[in-house]
Amino acid sequence: MPPFFLLGWACLTFVTPNPMPKPAYQLFDAQGQALTYEALRQSAQKAEIILFGELHNNPICHWLQFELFQDLFATFGPRLKLGAEMFEADNQLILNEYLAGLISEKHLHDEAKLWDNYDTDYRPLVEFAKTQALPVIATNIPRRYAALVSKQGPEALQKLSPEARQWMMPLPLQADLSRPAYANMMKMMSGHGGGMGAMKPENFAYAQAVKDATMAYFILKNLEKGEVMFHCNGSYHSDNYDSIVWFLLKEAPKKSVLTIATVEQEQLLRLEEENLRRADFVLVIPKNMTKTY
Repeated sequence: MPPFFLLGWACLTFVTPNPMPKPAYQLFDAQGQALTYEALRQSAQKAEIILFGELHNNPICHWLQFELFQDLFATFGPRLKLGAEMFEADNQLILNEYLAGLISEKHLHDEAKLWDNYDTDYRPLVEFAKTQALPVIATNIPRRYAALVSKQGPEALQKLSPEARQWMMPLPLQADLSRPAYANMMKMMSGHGGGMGAMKPENFAYAQAVKDATMAYFILKNLEKGEVMFHCNGSYHSDNYDSIVWFLLKEAPKKSVLTIATVEQEQLLRLEEENLRRADFVLVIPKNMTKTY
């Protein structure tokens, strides 16, 4: 075979077009300007409370949470705390005992009502906190009490014992159901035409509000001057500067709060209209991203 044929064959075999980039995420600011992770890191270093709104089954959320938490530790050291919706307040003692090395991880699993995706999605954060002797704060109301509100309304919480009330925000619940987050929930519930059983739409919204209020309460209760709280919660608990954010600023209007929302889009080149102004930083992930469950 002549040499020039061999050269041509080699080019056809080994030279391929440049592959299309396949980014796993893109960050935007509230106005839709694309930003880098470094911009997020620097902004987070200026906040007292970082609310990382996640999609619970999205691996990119959990990876970026872990990366940002480690980077914030490099800046703040022992002044950093981890808070999480995924831990109910009445499990704080169990969590503290595990972090202190007093009980085994098996006991934590058996007794702390861990979410099914704990091992894959939240364990890395907890183990890092444990290694660095950082506090982990269980911020959520016990689910049995949120369920009570959804069935009987917030007044039912008044029937609980003083021992039970220590695991929630101070009563009575001061919630404004005209806030967009709750108004939209009631609208959604009303659209079910009674398909949610006997649950009243307003009680469904109050059940959400009692979670938001309790998370805000335990964030503030466990945050001393000079400390930083990195809090993980479902994005809907802090989207649009509502819910947890509203309760935080209602009680502590001078606190510096940075919000991160997570959304899925078909494309990552621009922030779609419906996701503008959702948070200080909007984490956009491809819709076809694999899920953890």
